[in-house]
Amino acid sequence: MAYVRWSRYFLPTWKEEPAEADLPSHVLMLRAGLIRPLAAGIYTYLPFGWRALRKVEAIVREEMDAIGGAELHMPIVHPAELWAKTGRLVDAGEILIRFQDRAGREMVLGPTHEEVVTDLARREIQSWRQLPLMLYQIQTKFRDEPRARGGLVRVREFTMKDGYSFHEDAADLDRYYPEVYRAYERIFRRCGLVPVPVEADPGLMGGSGSHEFMLPHDGGEDTFVRCTGCGYAANRDGAVADKSSDSDEELRPLEEVATPDCYTIEAVASFLGVPPRRTAKAVFFRAGGKLVFVVIRGDLEVNAAKLARLLGTAELAPASEEEIAASGAVPGYASPIGISGRGAVVVVDDSIPRARNLVAGANKEGFHLRNVNFPRDFQASLVGDVALARDGDPCVRCGATLRVQRGIELGHIFKLGTKYSQALGATFLDREGQARPLVMGCYGIGIGRLLAAVIESHHDEEGIVWPASVAPFHVLVTVLNPTAQPQLALATSIAAHLAQQGLDVLLDDRERSPGEKFHDAKLVGIPVLVAIGPRSLRNGEVETERRRDSARDVVSADLDAIQRSVGDLLRAESG
Repeated sequence: MAYVRWSRYFLPTWKEEPAEADLPSHVLMLRAGLIRPLAAGIYTYLPFGWRALRKVEAIVREEMDAIGGAELHMPIVHPAELWAKTGRLVDAGEILIRFQDRAGREMVLGPTHEEVVTDLARREIQSWRQLPLMLYQIQTKFRDEPRARGGLVRVREFTMKDGYSFHEDAADLDRYYPEVYRAYERIFRRCGLVPVPVEADPGLMGGSGSHEFMLPHDGGEDTFVRCTGCGYAANRDGAVADKSSDSDEELRPLEEVATPDCYTIEAVASFLGVPPRRTAKAVFFRAGGKLVFVVIRGDLEVNAAKLARLLGTAELAPASEEEIAASGAVPGYASPIGISGRGAVVVVDDSIPRARNLVAGANKEGFHLRNVNFPRDFQASLVGDVALARDGDPCVRCGATLRVQRGIELGHIFKLGTKYSQALGATFLDREGQARPLVMGCYGIGIGRLLAAVIESHHDEEGIVWPASVAPFHVLVTVLNPTAQPQLALATSIAAHLAQQGLDVLLDDRERSPGEKFHDAKLVGIPVLVAIGPRSLRNGEVETERRRDSARDVVSADLDAIQRSVGDLLRAESG
């Protein structure tokens, strides 16, 4: 291996903090010369950042290969007809970039590759003897995110490792899924991260089961819930909480009561002297061309992701007062009573059947109803859990307290089942010679986001503090005065010797002041620094320093002694 001279390397650093950056990783990736923006959510990786990204990719490849993965490379441009067959051409919404080629054929830029890999499997897998099979790639994706932010944490163009496994049946998928789960844990641990595995909402991907790996972080884009007792953890989009009712009253007859100027649950509860949990709240959404009337206990909030999943739609938006009034409901005093059969889809949260004698709107300005009970007084199109789990709620499994945390999603794995294989006709002949749809799993890691998460977890006020496993270079050899030939000669010898031992070495031979060089050394965060200056040279010594904790060692200017010192510092850093 050869070392790299900083004077001939493209590693531009910034002294000032960029105003547009809102996360430490974003600030440091710009200042330390890893990335540069081209457009919103679209970045160029500079050589220093690209080296780090390739280190992350190498770890991912090793662990995917270890569980039988075979790497391939699929196109980023997909025929739209594939997406139409699975329904995601519509369901994906505006994140999907659509265009026509010169022949007028509709195409899309791939935000993910389930359709493409399933089409490949349809063509190539005929028999159960070819199963199980794991294919993966590290490929560019594009999603037209509405609000790119945080540098590489939320972008529009990004690098992803996406893997897809194919199985005879659900039992074989269940057997293989934990292997991927454990491989993900090893990947993150090797990158210096300890995320929290959480149960997750499959969302548009579909399937029977899903887990996300969340790195707790106050600036994260995602929210998850974790139990302080049993360890239950779930993405907030799918988290459940205990909604047990404390009421076992006998059902009472409906009673209309005047509630002037009481347009909110809080106002109604205060006016009638009841707790909010003894009320039924009306919340309206629009799903496609239909009005959705959600009835939920008054102290709870609607989880839009749960509601969309229950409805089987991706198009969900708040309804306007005009749309509410058109259904026969009165905004502020809406009631599910008398609404069924008037065009609205009535969704009842499962907190409502457990409660008794609730206060609900009367569909009459200034009036509410006491003693509303389901299903005695109104019917539902759908009943299910559509409530948002909150900080302080009791755990549904053990009764302990739930805590809500923010985090950065590092990876997501799914049991897809047969959603895509059935839609695209990907079948195989089973052991009895019968054609059956392939059972699939899907496994993703955002490589750029993972790199950003490493920096979020490994930095200080002076710059990046790279774990050795993903550092662009292992060693920075700094010569304080490169115009002094003895200093430069020794630094060059040290850099060449360490590179021959398999280390990635950057030689700072720039004609800059020592202060600027040491400042940049802290900023770029290379794990071990070897400094050569006039004083140490006179004494026949060099100084080595570990970036993580500033541990120093003064050693003889002997190549083997320097190698041992650097090795000791790197091993301790890795440990």
